[in-house]
Amino acid sequence: MRMKGVSVKKIIEKMNLKVLNPEVDIRNRKVTTAEVNRPALQLTGYFDYFEKSRIEIIGRVEHTYVQKLSTEEKLDVYRKFLSYHVPCVIFSRDLEPEPEFLKIATENDTPVLSTDYGTSAFMAELIYYLGEVLAPCISIHGVLVDVYGEGLLIMGESGIGKSEAALELIRRGHRLVSDDVVEIRKINKHTLVGTAPDITRYFIELRGVGIIDVKTLYGVECVKEKQNIDLVIKLEDWKKDNEYDRLGMEEEYTEFLGNKVVCHSLPIRPGRNLAVICESAAVNHRQKKMGYNAAKELYRRVQENLQKSDDDELEE
Repeated sequence: MRMKGVSVKKIIEKMNLKVLNPEVDIRNRKVTTAEVNRPALQLTGYFDYFEKSRIEIIGRVEHTYVQKLSTEEKLDVYRKFLSYHVPCVIFSRDLEPEPEFLKIATENDTPVLSTDYGTSAFMAELIYYLGEVLAPCISIHGVLVDVYGEGLLIMGESGIGKSEAALELIRRGHRLVSDDVVEIRKINKHTLVGTAPDITRYFIELRGVGIIDVKTLYGVECVKEKQNIDLVIKLEDWKKDNEYDRLGMEEEYTEFLGNKVVCHSLPIRPGRNLAVICESAAVNHRQKKMGYNAAKELYRRVQENLQKSDDDELEE
């Protein structure tokens, strides 16, 4: 598992922010936490438990409060606040910081940025973005495909047919996210998002053919940048003595980064159409999420039939 920081420069580009003190070098400045802070208490002089690794966002309330302070009080608060060397300070609603604030921020090598967004809306968007790029991440061997909106992660030993199954799914109108290596990020305790490494994005390796570019060969409608992981299909060689689930009454799970994902083990045998089976598994999983379970419905019918037979015997 790895966690990485995101540069302030990248945040500026992503969130379309204006730099108010461009003389500050932002190239090596990174943000390592998805949490942000509105420094209302800090501007009153309270710095106990102040987390200096967070981005600081100043809205209308903080800006208006500071305007009521005397010049000496302002300078004292500015110096103390900016001495913590926070990653950056962002003013929302196109509020303009005072020249004294910009001067002290520049002296402390702290970038001061601005956005025209409202404070709450901007914070929500920034937290979501930081939560995604700073989420815990692992790389696993597999293929991730979007099948009818369900994120299908196909796993198995090398050479078992994962890429071939993915290619057939693409030919049937579904979308490739990643082949061979899938980067999985834990967004929260319920959500895992899979992406492809930049270097292999939209490529598939087929033994005997080589590398193919899915985006160029089949069009942009056949690829996707990221996808939630909803279902795992594990391909394995057919073994005569193994017992395989034939009803699906009990769900099996596999775990990534502490999150459990429904997992089906699919035995490989000549004549089995993997793409069709994967499609059916994805649709069936979606149907279960919508409240209908075919296995339980069959069980209910069998029980009703047995009960009916018992009642008929009693009547006789």
